[in-house]
Amino acid sequence: MTGHRTPGAAGAPTIDTIRLTRCPVPTASGLAHRLGLLEAAFAGDGITVTLLQDGAPELARHHLDHELPGLFREGGSIPALAARARGAPTRLIGLTWIEERQAILVRPGSGIDSPGTLAGRRAALPVHGAEPGAGIMRAMALQGFRGALEIAGLGLHAMEFTEVPDARDAHAEWTVNGALPHPWTGIEALRRGDVDAVYVKGAAALAHAAEAGVVIGIDLDDEDDPRSRVNNGTPRPITVHERTLAEHPELVVRFLAETLRAADWAAGHREELLRILHSETGGTPEAVAAAHRGDFHRRLHPGLSDDRLTLLDQQKEFLVSHSFVRPDFPLDAWVAHEPLRAAHALVAAR
Repeated sequence: MTGHRTPGAAGAPTIDTIRLTRCPVPTASGLAHRLGLLEAAFAGDGITVTLLQDGAPELARHHLDHELPGLFREGGSIPALAARARGAPTRLIGLTWIEERQAILVRPGSGIDSPGTLAGRRAALPVHGAEPGAGIMRAMALQGFRGALEIAGLGLHAMEFTEVPDARDAHAEWTVNGALPHPWTGIEALRRGDVDAVYVKGAAALAHAAEAGVVIGIDLDDEDDPRSRVNNGTPRPITVHERTLAEHPELVVRFLAETLRAADWAAGHREELLRILHSETGGTPEAVAAAHRGDFHRRLHPGLSDDRLTLLDQQKEFLVSHSFVRPDFPLDAWVAHEPLRAAHALVAAR
């Protein structure tokens, strides 16, 4: 956050660059950037909006540690919660909940077609892996199987977990906010018969499943209770460096207002949104359509409702209990409600 324009709070440094970082998944902020809304909203003040992944390689680590002033992040909750627990200077300013087809994949004819039939089966569990990003895929798998098993009144002890490789080991060029061609290594283990079930989510996973000849045995998106789908992307936090919020609160409000406008646009442009997601997520057009069904396009708006915060707290408690996040911290102290309230008022006034 450098420059000579846009004064903020008294005595605060000026700002001429805002950086956005997000995972290769559907995000309201990513859509606002793709539509040009963020660029247009800040251009009048001489502020440039850039993607973190388009910057210098040494900046990529901030996708996980969030120690860069002027940075907004909409991405998985696991690194966001872990960074905050380690003392990262962030504030939670929004949560999105976008269904991405969370599922348990199986081999055809396996007999695994309901949560109860997972009992006694072998589940793929990615190794913890190295930093940066250690443990993210492992935590997602455990939380995914937890959600499925609890539907049948079972716990994780009901399954046998078999470790599978970290997909990053085969891609030395990978950066922390880049997409891997096949991040779900359990799919290949499933195809070979090394495991019986794999948790996955998203269009890229469905495309890989089709290539491997494996199928959905349990569709978690079909469950009415959202608690069965609490995971890295549900809910998905929008965070900002706390210095940016303290020194330039009006810019944070404006940023959120443009995410709300992007979500409004998406509600009336389902097919156009699917085409954008095809390029964003790395899935085939068929897989993107299969991952994002129904009225998902009407549900991109960020919020900080008690329900969403309760679901995020469920995710935090799970991660703390399995030592993916430590030490624990109070969620309420992380949340900043006012910017989103002001953003709604700004959009309404327009």
